[in-house]
Amino acid sequence: MNKKKIILVVVAALAVVAIGYQMLAGGDSKQKVTFATAKVERTTLSESITATGTIEPVTEVEVGTQVSGIIDKIYVDYNSVVTKGQLIAEMDRVTLQSELASQRASYDGAKAEYEYQKKLYERNEKLHAKQLIADTDYEQSLYNYQKAKSAFDSSRAALAKAERNLSYATITSPIDGVVISRAVEEGQTVASGFETPTLFTIAADLTQMQVVADVDEADIGGVEEGQRAVFTVDAYPNDQFEGVVTQVRLGESSSSTTASSSSTVVTYEVIISAPNPSLKLKPRLTANVTLYTLDRPNVLAIPTRALRFTPNPFFVGEKAVINDVEAPHKVWTRQGNTYTAHAVETGISGGNYTEVLSGINEGTEIITEASFTVMGGMPNGAAPEAAGGERSPFMPGPPGKKK
Repeated sequence: MNKKKIILVVVAALAVVAIGYQMLAGGDSKQKVTFATAKVERTTLSESITATGTIEPVTEVEVGTQVSGIIDKIYVDYNSVVTKGQLIAEMDRVTLQSELASQRASYDGAKAEYEYQKKLYERNEKLHAKQLIADTDYEQSLYNYQKAKSAFDSSRAALAKAERNLSYATITSPIDGVVISRAVEEGQTVASGFETPTLFTIAADLTQMQVVADVDEADIGGVEEGQRAVFTVDAYPNDQFEGVVTQVRLGESSSSTTASSSSTVVTYEVIISAPNPSLKLKPRLTANVTLYTLDRPNVLAIPTRALRFTPNPFFVGEKAVINDVEAPHKVWTRQGNTYTAHAVETGISGGNYTEVLSGINEGTEIITEASFTVMGGMPNGAAPEAAGGERSPFMPGPPGKKK
């Protein structure tokens, strides 16, 4: 393409731009500006995170046995109400009683030997002091006495252990509560090895429950004790339960490992109180939790989008009076054709609303956003632009601006 053709193309393009400008800004076109307003009012600012958890009793005790043997009698069942010290099960005592009898016989023999060797040693000690017996005889009596004393002490400890093991055959409740789990039946043999076998699980008070929630590592930084929480359970989808964060545990949740062995999701356990006077909340129910990391009631607030509004002379008209101020944050009011800026000091933000600390009075009507419609002279498909400077990417820009 030679230079003459290039010049002709540029001139034609400029002519098209000029014609478009005249169509948009010509005397036949009219624009209608619509303002959205809101009043400065008091509201509740909140931000929240979600998590899932499990309903658990506040106090839950697993009752086991220290000895091996056969379960002879069981006196409680699921949901039985028990008191501290109440007999809940008994084990077969025959083997334990035989062991106790054997240890008592050994104890009696060791005691007799100890008392004999003690008297003999004390007698030889006096004779040795008067040089009436040889050193060897005295040393032998001392050795026999010390050996008998050691055997006697060992036998006494074994007897105490046998007595304690027999007492373990009587299983009592350690707390007041409700039996929520029973893992044995009468006649069943339990073996006490490296781990104490669990026979019963007793919950202290089912009217005071707690939610153990797993909070993602990305959200745990905003969680603190005392924050409000609400949760629901699938068993009662229409009921909403409330609680308070009572503890944020520092250790990583034991359930944080995902099904894939190559990746893990780090979560932390957050404990939430769950009053349960109606006993609707059952142990092990899954809870869907909402934690309010920001919860400020009755604060003076404005819509956050009002802070982004600025009256544009292109839309409000060149005859409009715009009283602007220099401030990092400001909102605008309108009275007739006069637009006034008010410098405000902002506080916390709850997303759609932002707290106002000073600069505007409660009840004042402020502009949140504006839009306009051009009637006549607009090309087909043209659409309005927001006066606040924000527009849809599908809307064409005014003359002199790029899309």
